[in-house]
Amino acid sequence: MAVVLAAGMWLGPTLQASGQGPASKAQEGSGADRGRILLVLPFDNGTAQPSLEWIREAAAELLSSRFASAGFSPMNRQDRLYALDHLGLPEGFQPSRASSLKLAQTLDADSIIVGAYRMEGTDLVAEARVVDVPHLRMSQMVTARGDLRNLIAVFDSLAWKLTRVLDPGFSVAEETFVATGKTIRVDAFEQYIRGITEPDQAERQRHLEQAVKLSSDFAPAWMALGREDYAEQQYEQAAAAFARVGQNSPDALEAGFYRGLSLLFFGEYTKAEAAFKGVAQVLPLPEVLNNEGVAVSRQGHDGGALFRQAIAADPSVADYHFNLAVSLKRRGSDAEALTELNQSLKLRPNDSEAQGLLAAWKTPAKTATDADAKADPLERIVRTFDAAAFRQAAVMMDQMEATRLAALSPRERSLRLAAQAKDYLHRGLLLESERLYQSAVAADGSVAEAHAGLAEVRERTGDVAAARKEAEAALALTPLAEAHLVLARLDLAAGHLDDAGKEAGAALKLDPGSRSAQDLSRQIAAKAAAKQ
Repeated sequence: MAVVLAAGMWLGPTLQASGQGPASKAQEGSGADRGRILLVLPFDNGTAQPSLEWIREAAAELLSSRFASAGFSPMNRQDRLYALDHLGLPEGFQPSRASSLKLAQTLDADSIIVGAYRMEGTDLVAEARVVDVPHLRMSQMVTARGDLRNLIAVFDSLAWKLTRVLDPGFSVAEETFVATGKTIRVDAFEQYIRGITEPDQAERQRHLEQAVKLSSDFAPAWMALGREDYAEQQYEQAAAAFARVGQNSPDALEAGFYRGLSLLFFGEYTKAEAAFKGVAQVLPLPEVLNNEGVAVSRQGHDGGALFRQAIAADPSVADYHFNLAVSLKRRGSDAEALTELNQSLKLRPNDSEAQGLLAAWKTPAKTATDADAKADPLERIVRTFDAAAFRQAAVMMDQMEATRLAALSPRERSLRLAAQAKDYLHRGLLLESERLYQSAVAADGSVAEAHAGLAEVRERTGDVAAARKEAEAALALTPLAEAHLVLARLDLAAGHLDDAGKEAGAALKLDPGSRSAQDLSRQIAAKAAAKQ
């Protein structure tokens, strides 16, 4: 499998199999070579304007986010900074072509995106190339331009063009890429970029707080702000920030993990348990299960089952055995508790707390109070989020999903992909949704639900002609309320009230309980009454 690394806000396929993020390579109908790692380097500032220096890192963040939604597996900014540090290079290093290749090889990357930006009047011009590392080949220059106020749309357009270079068969429309970034305010994004690149902690905090003030639903800024609060041990504020990240964010699992930790540290054990449980339902990794067990135990309940699950997932971690030993001792299972404590010491022989506990448990207690003290140390918390482990687990889940899909007939596969795409569409993830709908059509073009879904995507991105075409294609295959509703909304927007009313009526006939059809029928009737 080829590998493409990108420094950006998405962690790769971490959330794919769970329905938390874009679909896996296995779900692609085109058979394109996805799952690659792309190293997107900060762009060169050709504007000679220091005030626009922040766009260097913004380019990498935006491109990486879109590549991830397009099905690639970008690395995040922290991975790139780690590689720079490994090579002894400073964070603000601007690599030459030779050093870029060295960086890519250090990260085991097959491709790099290198680019620059400049101003031409009021227009921002962004250009980039794809470097094939193993073959030392460079693509033709790809360029996008637009008003500086539309900076995000410029880089979204560039991302689409670069995706077509990486995968010539990629079929998602450019309008969908651009629509994905329409909700992001440029001023909030600038404050976010300044917040993650500023060396001074107080300044980082100030910029990130300004970012979320300007855009209260900007998940990456909330995630970065949560990290800052957590690092400063402001756990209540950190928990509140992580809670704002949202389930549609690529950082959702990490946010849930650190929210759970933050809640643990200021005594909200019930909420901490719920936070860890939410993460474990997606990826039940041992550190998550362990911390959920700690949260349960701190409420006076038995967390032993969760500690056992953590040990089953990774029996090499001493703390999981230590926690299970403590839990067993509380429940009166003295012999098994000693076994687990001995196993903990076998894995970490110099653990002074475990050594003291073992000695105490082996010495008969003189009083009941003394016995309770010996049997009741605090459980140990895993304080770090292993993003690599989460990525690896997600890849395994993707492979399992690939096997399941491969076993289905083309029609069943198309229906499954269309259902997943519909879920993304309902959550506003247009790019991911269109990609899966396209895969569904590629698997079996006679599935009406896939065409109806594409019609709604096209409607949301403003491509009226394509939306109407897909809706009509769906209805030619099967009567679907969703397709009639797309046509009704298009007719209503165009002022064709009679046609809109007929389409809404057809949708209601197919689905009398549809709230969308009912609301649309009322809107059409109100507009018709106002016109009369």
